[in-house]
Amino acid sequence: MKILMISLGCDKNLVDTENMLGLLSQDGHTFTDDEQEAEAIIINTCCFIGDAKEESIHTILEMAQLKEEGKCRALIVTGCLAQRYRQEVLKEIPEVDGIVGTASYDAIAQVLKKALSQGEKPSCFEELNRLSEKKAERMLTTGGHYAFLKIAEGCDKHCTYCIIPSLRGSYRSVPMEQLAAEAAKLAEKGVRELILVAQETTLYGVDLYGKKMLHELLHRLAEIAGIYWIRIQYCYPEEITDELIEAIKSEEKVCHYLDIPIQHASDEILRRMGRRTNQAGIRRIVEKLRHEIPDIALRTTMISGFPGETEEEHEELLSFVDEMEFERLGVFAYSAEEDTPAAGFAGQIPEEVKEKRRDEVMELQQEIAFEKSEAMVGRILDVMIEGKVADEPAYVARTYMDAPGVDGYLFVNSGELFMSGDFVRVRVTGAAEYDLIGEVYNESAE
Repeated sequence: MKILMISLGCDKNLVDTENMLGLLSQDGHTFTDDEQEAEAIIINTCCFIGDAKEESIHTILEMAQLKEEGKCRALIVTGCLAQRYRQEVLKEIPEVDGIVGTASYDAIAQVLKKALSQGEKPSCFEELNRLSEKKAERMLTTGGHYAFLKIAEGCDKHCTYCIIPSLRGSYRSVPMEQLAAEAAKLAEKGVRELILVAQETTLYGVDLYGKKMLHELLHRLAEIAGIYWIRIQYCYPEEITDELIEAIKSEEKVCHYLDIPIQHASDEILRRMGRRTNQAGIRRIVEKLRHEIPDIALRTTMISGFPGETEEEHEELLSFVDEMEFERLGVFAYSAEEDTPAAGFAGQIPEEVKEKRRDEVMELQQEIAFEKSEAMVGRILDVMIEGKVADEPAYVARTYMDAPGVDGYLFVNSGELFMSGDFVRVRVTGAAEYDLIGEVYNESAE
């Protein structure tokens, strides 16, 4: 069959989508981007916050309407929304023919087959605390020169605003041998950058090996020929170890880049969020990282308008952001998710106030980001080519400071021929807001 696969939400969800594509391909199916040509549609959904939930529901309804008009014979819903609202989806959207939970994507081919051949609506919801079996090679959707490597599933933190543990189960690491084998296969396919992802990467190995093993995993992955960059995301600040910092310093392939979700600066808000650190602890780890790795780029996320947040606590967050000068920062307005403790907290803040506070943090960060971009002018960097600018002698590239999809770009002015995934040495010649401009660096011409 021709299948249209739609992947919503985070890059961890995208890995599940790529695994499903591999399973479906192995079963003989082909794929299309044309909604009108699709004989089956599979939507891998997200519902982490309100906006993501709305996008998932809107997409399901849109594809349900398409099913009535086009060639589609089966509409399957998978992922977090399916896990959280399985009964509601089947009841409220009768066009849905099958549903698959977050720990069961390896059953996608069988569910599709049943949906096409039986009158009933198949569903598959395996016990949450399992790892789906790798029954086929992933089909990459990222262009082939970089890939996300999901090193663990689930989470044990139980932050008061977050539903992930109830949707994805407890924290469970993927065995190191399995990750190394998958990374080696990705390298053979041409992948040059591995981006390590999980709900929290810093706890990797605790459940399997009795201790944190992210640093050992980095050493293992750095041995793989063909991999040039290894990037780490979602490191909780209180879990960052000296061994991890040393691995980032000592392994040339590991980017001097760390994604550290902090969420707030007020100790009281952090306590109410269920976070396991405080502002002093955050300051210590940021200071240590910058001392040990002076050129490190730190990305973080904040939440504005958490229940009970006072104007003083918002100002404290602004002062903290101003002082810390993170290289990359994003802000979410708090989203009250049902079945989370925070949704029942007193002091829920009006939407317009949450959004106003979010905008104030982002405006401040914009000034910081622009200043940091200007400070990059004159630096010589190795960058990865992402693609060519249409009708211009220029290329889009990323530096070690830029993760795909969330950070900025560097535009390389050059008439030379480069391919996506090529590494090129450039000199930064200018800055434009979040992006940089550069030219190919010719050392012999100096």
